[in-house]
Amino acid sequence: QVQLVESGGGLVQAGDSLRLSCAASGRTTSFYVMAWFRQAPGKEREFVAAVTPGGSTTFYGENMMGRFTISRDNAKNMMYLQMNSLKPEDTAVYYCAASPRSAGQLAGRNWTLTLFTYWGQGTPVTVSS
Repeated sequence: QVQLVESGGGLVQAGDSLRLSCAASGRTTSFYVMAWFRQAPGKEREFVAAVTPGGSTTFYGENMMGRFTISRDNAKNMMYLQMNSLKPEDTAVYYCAASPRSAGQLAGRNWTLTLFTYWGQGTPVTVSS
C-alpha cells in the first residue's frame, strides 16, 4: 500500500507562484508513474502533469506546460508541482496520484483516472484576481 499526502496549497493572487508537494509513505513509489490532477468546482478531475519513475520524462496537460513544472525526488519519496504565473482558472483541488502502469500506457489512454492506483486527499489552491 502507498499513502499519498499533498501539501502546499493555499490562497494566492493572480501572477503568484506556489509549490505543491506530495509525500509518499508505505512503499517506495520509485517504480510508479506519479502525476498531478486537479478538480475545479463543478468540473471533472483533469490531468495536470506526470513524471516517469526515474524522473527523466515529464508530461503536461493542455495549457499546463510553460507555467507548471513537475519533479520528483525518489530518495525522499516526494513529488512536486511548481506553479508559476497562477491564474484564477487554476483554482481547484490538486491531487497527486501513483500508477504502476507505464507512462506510454497512461498517455495512450489519456491519463484515465482509473489507471491510477493510489490517490491523495488533495490540497486546495485558490487564485484570486
